[in-house]
Amino acid sequence: MKTLSKYLYPYRWLILLLFGVVYWQVAVNLALPDYMARIVNDGIVAKNSALIWSTGAWMLLISLGGAVATVIISFLAARIAAGFAKNIREQLFTRVEQFSLAEFNKFSTASLITRSTNDIQQIQMVLVMSLRLVLMAPLTGVWAIIKAYHTAPSMTWIMALAVGVLLTIIISLFSVAIPRFKLLQKMVDKLNLVTREMLTGLRVIRAFNTGAAEEQKFAGVNTDLTKLNLFLNRLMVIMQPIMMLIMNFTTLAILWVGADLIDSGSLQIGQMLAFMQYAIQVIFSFLMISFLFIMVPRASVSAQRVAEILTTEATIKNPNQPVTPKTKPGNIEFNQVTFYYPGASTPTLNNIFFVAKPGTTTAIIGSTGSGKSTLVNLIPRLYDVTSGSIKIDGVDVRDMLLKDLYDYLGYVSQQAVLFSGTVESNIKYGAPQATPEVVQQAATITQASEFIKTLTGGYEAAITQGGTNVSGGQKQRLAMARALVRQPRIYIFDDSFSALDFKTDALIRQALRAEINQKTVLIVAQRISTIKQADNIIVLDEGVIVGEGTHSSLMKSCAVYREIAESQLSEQELKQNQ
Repeated sequence: MKTLSKYLYPYRWLILLLFGVVYWQVAVNLALPDYMARIVNDGIVAKNSALIWSTGAWMLLISLGGAVATVIISFLAARIAAGFAKNIREQLFTRVEQFSLAEFNKFSTASLITRSTNDIQQIQMVLVMSLRLVLMAPLTGVWAIIKAYHTAPSMTWIMALAVGVLLTIIISLFSVAIPRFKLLQKMVDKLNLVTREMLTGLRVIRAFNTGAAEEQKFAGVNTDLTKLNLFLNRLMVIMQPIMMLIMNFTTLAILWVGADLIDSGSLQIGQMLAFMQYAIQVIFSFLMISFLFIMVPRASVSAQRVAEILTTEATIKNPNQPVTPKTKPGNIEFNQVTFYYPGASTPTLNNIFFVAKPGTTTAIIGSTGSGKSTLVNLIPRLYDVTSGSIKIDGVDVRDMLLKDLYDYLGYVSQQAVLFSGTVESNIKYGAPQATPEVVQQAATITQASEFIKTLTGGYEAAITQGGTNVSGGQKQRLAMARALVRQPRIYIFDDSFSALDFKTDALIRQALRAEINQKTVLIVAQRISTIKQADNIIVLDEGVIVGEGTHSSLMKSCAVYREIAESQLSEQELKQNQ
């Protein structure tokens, strides 16, 4: 809560105004019983109609003032809570944007979504209730007890007994409910995870006809969450009938004892009625506090989950003393790079050394799990090396400003990602200032212009979230066009030709050679045909470089490369390379 409280600071004046209005409302509520006692004792009993009318008019005006105060309190509480939640969401989104893949692996995507939506909503809802009740309830309760004691000291024990019984019941219910509130948010995370998994894997589920099994999995998680919610709601619902029972018994006790006191002449009717109103206000005050205590445990869990994100420092950030390369041709140097994934006991990459120069294409190939994608992910600092260094134009990437580093790179990830918008907005994503001519040229080079022309609207055709309305190959071509539009010094293609047919693959590579012949190019690929023409081919096996050179030299010197080639190329193609 301390981590989040600073986000209330911009609303400090509104909070002070809110407290002032709350004080006015409490004063109004506690003044009305005194006026009612005056009407009964000095008006009705004394048959003074003028006093009844004048006192009644004051009561009406005070009640209207109380109604206005209630509206103002509700408005201010909603305004403060909504603004607070907005600030938290912005900070949470900004912090998540700064996370490296290590932090994303620590917090699952499903959990991040729940924390950004459901958890913040829980905090906002409790904040509204707190601003309306946290000052009003204690102030009303204490003030009402004092006024009740001065009105009828001999009946104060009735109020104390009612409050004691109510507190005992509340504490008993809390001891059962609070542990389950902590479990509730974790179950919401789990439901989110199962739902997201089903939606993203819908095609596979249908292809393997496992819909019934997935429905059963969802039903199990959903049923557990429903049962827990029902249990907690039943506990909270019990509070209302208990309160009504205690309040009615309290009223009955006041009337019973008050009647004897009135009969003996030690208490007036108006005082008894005023005491009754004060007693009801005390019970309501404790009930409001109990509702707050019921909601606070769940909100505190949500606050801890949100604060956990906000207090997590990104492991990859700008250096304190950044260094800018003196020249910027785009030279990349891996110097004895070793990398362990967090918590891993063995390295994914071990003692990697090579140089990629401008005007050359460096290809990386190897079996599945050999560390190819991990290697290129170290360049844009999606992870940082465990030991060794990666230098661009003589400067360690860890010593460069992230903005300067990203300006160097045109990165096409292994899984082509498109955003909701248009074809043009996706291609211009990394360079919003790009002209239509540049966009069209990039699409032509990546062979994307052909299918773009067939779309309704052409470059203004809509792209759905994740690019679900285009094929895998079309997504890869748009992703490559997006990298080209940036016109960077270094191009990284992480297995971005995998969904293309051989003809399109060859046409794109041919067009790319003419376009980026003076740039540094790194290509991760599974196909030998994609990298045959590369200037330097690096062969990885279990995170270690086992071969480096051209295609023809590796066919002679590297058994791993030759094995890959034999599994992909025909006998005639193999003979041509001998």
